[in-house]
Amino acid sequence: MRYLNLVIAVLLCISSCSKNKQTSIAPVVTPIVVNPVNATLKDMPFKFGASVNAQQLVNNQPYKALVIKEFNSLTTENALKFATVHPLEGHYDFTDATNIVNLAIANGKRMHGHTLNWYKSLPAWVTNFQGTTADWENLLKTHIQTVVGQFKGKIASWDVVNEAFEDDGSYRNSIWVQKLGTDYIARAFEYAHQADPNALLFYNDYGQEYSTAKRTAILNLVNNLKARGIPIHGIGLQMHTRYNQSDANITLAITTAAATGLLVHISELDVALNPDNNLSLTYTATLAEQQAAKYKSIVKAYYTIPKAQQYGITTWNVTDADSWISSTYNRPDWPLPFDANFQRKAAYQGILDGVK
Repeated sequence: MRYLNLVIAVLLCISSCSKNKQTSIAPVVTPIVVNPVNATLKDMPFKFGASVNAQQLVNNQPYKALVIKEFNSLTTENALKFATVHPLEGHYDFTDATNIVNLAIANGKRMHGHTLNWYKSLPAWVTNFQGTTADWENLLKTHIQTVVGQFKGKIASWDVVNEAFEDDGSYRNSIWVQKLGTDYIARAFEYAHQADPNALLFYNDYGQEYSTAKRTAILNLVNNLKARGIPIHGIGLQMHTRYNQSDANITLAITTAAATGLLVHISELDVALNPDNNLSLTYTATLAEQQAAKYKSIVKAYYTIPKAQQYGITTWNVTDADSWISSTYNRPDWPLPFDANFQRKAAYQGILDGVK
């Protein structure tokens, strides 16, 4: 009996000491968990979106259902590019863009407009336009202010100027530079701001994760615009990247963009699995896991920047079936978090894991 009493006393002492120890340490901080079975990308701690195709929304019900279920921010894929929305001089076609915007409004989603100025996707009437510098300036101003004005109060943000730099950091010799000089960029932002003073305005470009020269040129541009009082609110990092891109380079692109103090939007994310254009490549579990790891590292790096600067992450297209990559490069590839059958891939969990 004495032995039993001794054992009980020792156990009580251990229990008491353990409780005392627990009360002396800081409470455990529970990490954000967004991977319950019923979680979607809308449950991320920042906006998560996709660029969407107007015709798919009309004609492909599973596509539309997935967009409504998973995303809380939408980008107009092609519907607001110059050739689509302004195909003829003096004539605008807002049909596709309006359909996307209406869907966004009906389902409580933020709307991002892409893009007011680009060197590509120009209609013949623009490439063949004959006029003075003043005529070209009027063309630029009228286009921007008509498009932004049409969706004032409905589209929250815009890619104002898209891809103005070459990979070597020099200004792209676009028709806009040829006709108006490089400072047309500043005026484009001013025109957009005049048309909708409440809209957030972004400079958008690719390659910031692999070209130091290009990244430096972009940072110099946006810092110069800020210093001059030009209304610019954010940087769009397209992030059309690949599964074997350096994590360090991706992180550097994100953190240096944030160092400007502007909003940061990963605006056109996809992770290519076949950057070498191997026509016989097949999708494997190994590639799936490598892609998931890359999505996770991108999201993790993005999540470390100040929350007030996290404008969100947007994938370019919705599923592997509607990705621009396979058709553009004529190769098999699987760059997005959803497969051709609208099912979540390993990359989807990688995104969720990035904010754990």
